Amino acid sequence: MSQLTVIGVDGLPEIEAGADLAGLISDAAPDLRDGDILVVTSKIVSKAEGRVIRADRERAIDGEAVRVVARRGQTRIVETRHGLVLAAAGVDSSNTAAGTVVLLPEDPDGSARRLRKALGERRGISVGVVVTDTMGRPWRVGQTDAAIGAAGLAPLRDHRGEPDTFGNRLQVTVAAVGDEIAAAADLVKGKTAQVPVAVVRGLAELVTEPDGPGAAALIRPAAEDMFRLGAADVLRERRTVREFSSEPVDAEAVRRAIAAALTAPAPHHSEPWRFAVLESQRARTALLDDMLAAWTADLRGDGFTAEQIARRLRRGEPLRRAPLIIVPCLAAQASHPYPDQRRSAAERTMFVVAMGAAVQNLLVALAVEGLGSCWVSSTLFCQQVAAASLGLPPGWEPMGAIGVGHAATPPRPRPDRDPETFLITL
Repeated sequence: MSQLTVIGVDGLPEIEAGADLAGLISDAAPDLRDGDILVVTSKIVSKAEGRVIRADRERAIDGEAVRVVARRGQTRIVETRHGLVLAAAGVDSSNTAAGTVVLLPEDPDGSARRLRKALGERRGISVGVVVTDTMGRPWRVGQTDAAIGAAGLAPLRDHRGEPDTFGNRLQVTVAAVGDEIAAAADLVKGKTAQVPVAVVRGLAELVTEPDGPGAAALIRPAAEDMFRLGAADVLRERRTVREFSSEPVDAEAVRRAIAAALTAPAPHHSEPWRFAVLESQRARTALLDDMLAAWTADLRGDGFTAEQIARRLRRGEPLRRAPLIIVPCLAAQASHPYPDQRRSAAERTMFVVAMGAAVQNLLVALAVEGLGSCWVSSTLFCQQVAAASLGLPPGWEPMGAIGVGHAATPPRPRPDRDPETFLITL
């Protein structure tokens, strides 16, 4: 029967910049032996590496964060430069002098490798090293320690393909042993006991001769992360995509996005949103060919040259490349009639704004589904032609067209915009 022992390391002094952390730990843990895993709180690593700065905590978070995932009041969940997603970018103002904050190590895996090497040279032993920090978890109350740095340790144990007790082959089980070790060690380190180091004994089979991939292997790649988007990310995720790959579009994903579009506000408790989904190449080609002919005739009638016409027609080319097109339509039968033109125009505008809200919802929801999109105003300039080409029911007014698909290339960075430029405060 396997046995696991977790031992807190007492007697470490207050760590200051430049401290010989390996020497201090070696002296405080004379029984450290081959195959042990040393678990070290990142704060003392940061202190030893001079990662204590005199700064306002919020500004320090700004400097460490590359992306705000969610925000509620003053609390921010952010992604750090390391790829970690955690509260306040790991910036800590506890157990440090007033007016200072402790940042995470610059390179936690590098810190673990250096500590392991120094211990090996000092003691002639091979140990694993895990550097930890405290994290909250979605859908769960409370915090636990997790591995942010590792060396000499296989941070993941892949059970895929192994049989379970009933002989079934495991399909998706990959154990995050780095995090499991970090959490186990936290039971003896604690948050207030001032025991920043623990030794985990009994897992020598996980200790490796090479340093290994480090805790970076525990960070899920963005492309595989189904929960990457936080509340602060969702709107920014919507980007205009004009180049699509050949990957097919999931019809159910499109329907889920349309369901989200239907949550838009609308006048008079009405439901003025309609959507024509063009899944077949035949339907898409027929619509675009009919609109092309109508646009060309209109532009010629307006006196545009062939070059000017060609330039304007290029604006609709992304729709040709899209594997699916959605034509949002306004059905404004619930609008109220008014005898004067001013109120009639306002009534009409209410419904158009409601349609715009639904279109924005749809574009954002498509992005959440991992789909790129582009809204093109095309059908607004030939609504009757588009309606006839699609065989739309009476009263359905096409309000542009949306190309949908998987982006062929990552979108360009979105330019920062200062909201102060776009508002007045009264």
